[in-house]
Amino acid sequence: MISSLRKRLSYSNVIASMALFIALGGAAVAAGLPKNSVGPKQLKKGAVTSKALARNAVTSGKLAAGAVGPGKLGANAVGPGNIGNGAVTSAKIGAGAVIASSIKNGVITTNKLQNGAVTSGKLGANAVGTTNLANDSVTAAKLAPEIGPLLGTLKSNQTLRGVFNLGGSSAGVTPVSFRAAESFQFPLLNTPTPNVLQPATTSPACAGLGNGNASPLAAAGQLCIYITGATPEAELSIDTGSNNRLGFGLLAKFKKAEDDNFVRGVWAVTAP
Repeated sequence: MISSLRKRLSYSNVIASMALFIALGGAAVAAGLPKNSVGPKQLKKGAVTSKALARNAVTSGKLAAGAVGPGKLGANAVGPGNIGNGAVTSAKIGAGAVIASSIKNGVITTNKLQNGAVTSGKLGANAVGTTNLANDSVTAAKLAPEIGPLLGTLKSNQTLRGVFNLGGSSAGVTPVSFRAAESFQFPLLNTPTPNVLQPATTSPACAGLGNGNASPLAAAGQLCIYITGATPEAELSIDTGSNNRLGFGLLAKFKKAEDDNFVRGVWAVTAP
């Protein structure tokens, strides 16, 4: 029987039988694989392609930290809704990334500016108007040398001050008179009321000298002439014809013949 079987065996019969056995056995193995029996070790490199992945199969929990780098993101892949609050810090902003068109109107307020941050070179033409200047902020020291003397009337309660000195030789002649005039640096709106005060005297309108005769006082609307020195029997009065809002005139009379008669002092006028 064995010899009879050997006579019937051929190369083709043997190969066909082996193929049938392997096919039936492989199908049985494939059909009978237990659950979770295929792991990473059983998969060939590159065996799992993108086509083999189901939609939404890869979730955030399946991604390793740092797995998605800049080169893995598509254009416009990250939108505002994907960025967490406070996620973009100053260290994450590139040099020159924030430009004028990126800044909303009214976003930069005064408390966001450093002291001294806005220099003269950063101000546009006509950027500073009169409404931006505080009262009394422009002083004489800030005016250019080519600006000439300021003209105008003396402001209310502002005071002008000056000195006077009249006299000369009256030897052999008595009495003798001398005249002089003083102009206000700034004119007044109205003619002030004149007052002549003898040395070391004051009045309600003329409160006194002060600061070593350097700061004579005058009430509003008053002209105060303070005599600080004179030769004996000298008289000083206001030349009423020369007294107006632009200045005043003085008349000195000397009753004694002297080589050097004089009367001198200081004056103050305050605008009403």
